[in-house]
Amino acid sequence: MTYKRSAGLLLFRRTGDGSRPEPGNGAGNGAGAGVEVLLGHMGGPLWSGKTSGDWAIPKGEYGPEETPRDAARREFTEEIGLPPPEGEYLPLGEVRLSSGKLVTIWAVEADLDPALMVPGTFTLEWPLHSGNVQEFPELDRVAWCTPEMAQNMLIPSQLPFLERLLVLLKA
Repeated sequence: MTYKRSAGLLLFRRTGDGSRPEPGNGAGNGAGAGVEVLLGHMGGPLWSGKTSGDWAIPKGEYGPEETPRDAARREFTEEIGLPPPEGEYLPLGEVRLSSGKLVTIWAVEADLDPALMVPGTFTLEWPLHSGNVQEFPELDRVAWCTPEMAQNMLIPSQLPFLERLLVLLKA
């Protein structure tokens, strides 16, 4: 069986506050202190009004003609509306979802002003079975989050990427 593949970029920035341990970030010993990650709130009516477990790493699907890293960079531009950052791409590995989809993520250190985001869009019949097709943003907003905040905001299937980033930054 052929499964879908998805790739994305998890931006992180150092806040300069290395003295601020963040209890409960899952990494122990303040591994997330002084770091923030950029997450996007999923757009469209299905996610409207939700605030927990509905934020994601900017990512998207790709086919066999594209490398995962190229797809991650393209999807970043499509979802955020800005060019992907330059810098060292740190592989955070893969996670296979219960649907079978294989997700690959890289972390890259960069700073980005969320106000500059120009989201890509998708079309959806809404309300369902109404015949009315509407356009919605793929991500309706992005925000910098501490690792502790991100643990509560991220969709559960993407939490391993946050944990892997924190381990990398602690090393």
